[in-house]
Amino acid sequence: MKNYLEFEKEIKALEEEVDGLKSPFGSEGISEVDTKKIKTTQEEINEKLEQTYQNLNSWQKTLVARHEDRPKANFYIKTIFNQFTLLSGDRYFGDDKSVIAGFGLIDNKSVLVIGQEKGEDLNTRIERNFGMMRPEGYRKCIRLMKLADRFQIPVVTFIDTPGAYPGIGAEQRGQASAIAHSIEASMSLTVPNISIIIGEGGSGGAVALASSNKVIMLENSIFSVISPEGCASILWRDPSKSLQAAEAMKMTSKDLFNLGIIDEIIPEPLGGAHRDSESIAADIKHSIIKNLRSFENLSRDEIYDHRKAKFLKIGRDRGFTKSSDTDIGLSYRESNIQKIKSHILQNKLIYLGIGLVFIVGLVSIIY
Repeated sequence: MKNYLEFEKEIKALEEEVDGLKSPFGSEGISEVDTKKIKTTQEEINEKLEQTYQNLNSWQKTLVARHEDRPKANFYIKTIFNQFTLLSGDRYFGDDKSVIAGFGLIDNKSVLVIGQEKGEDLNTRIERNFGMMRPEGYRKCIRLMKLADRFQIPVVTFIDTPGAYPGIGAEQRGQASAIAHSIEASMSLTVPNISIIIGEGGSGGAVALASSNKVIMLENSIFSVISPEGCASILWRDPSKSLQAAEAMKMTSKDLFNLGIIDEIIPEPLGGAHRDSESIAADIKHSIIKNLRSFENLSRDEIYDHRKAKFLKIGRDRGFTKSSDTDIGLSYRESNIQKIKSHILQNKLIYLGIGLVFIVGLVSIIY
């Protein structure tokens, strides 16, 4: 049974009509299937899908990102990678079922695969804790990332979570510390890491695994520090203002790409990824292979510097780059406009004094 969103009512009615037309059993028994009518209605559905999904607002994209039928990490792992070997446990407390981690092959190359898994039905969603990771989940990822770094194996992560689990037990076991160390481990890797946001990338629970050389988003996915409902509740004390919050937060793939937060957008099939999961899986596989190949000729230090410069560049014109081969670390290179602005701000009192002298002199000449 298909699940439809609120703005898909017309599409639902048309698809139910097509299903009725395809059935050879009518009210008068077996009848001839009207193929012409089916074709016309299907074309109308495609047209309606195109019109609807080309004009989605930020809140509607949030609903698509959370769609029940949207392909999850487990599907992509099974479809994209060969010989996947599941690894479990953080060696401290236990195993977190909300994250799937292990080694697999893509393009005949070994990679570490980490995927936040929400679950497919009610039972698996409860087992997977709706994709909300606990400290042991992040510590499992840290352990495996360090292992991959030791053996020079690239890391691929699939992000799909409303956020880290906020329960008392998780906080007692060091949730904040686990997230911070996961970000540190991701940023410290000397092998390429690629993150694909396949649905909902929420809060530090997503950032913990999305601090990567390449951050890629599916067209209708979202990435934000808080949910729109949470933002509306904090700012306006009114969760009904979720649309206003979603628009202000700039959480869609297009907004984040324009801001330089992410590196690539993978277009989704007409009507969303859930309507053609095999096609979107093939596109993701192609993107992973392409991006991994782009790092093949880089040294470990260059891969590390690439990641560091990428994040330091956010919100700046040029970012941080090595000024010479002999320099240790990274230095910031300002644009000429920024240099002029910085110089004026640093010497504003001098320029103010010069301006006052000029004005006094000009007045004395005139009068």
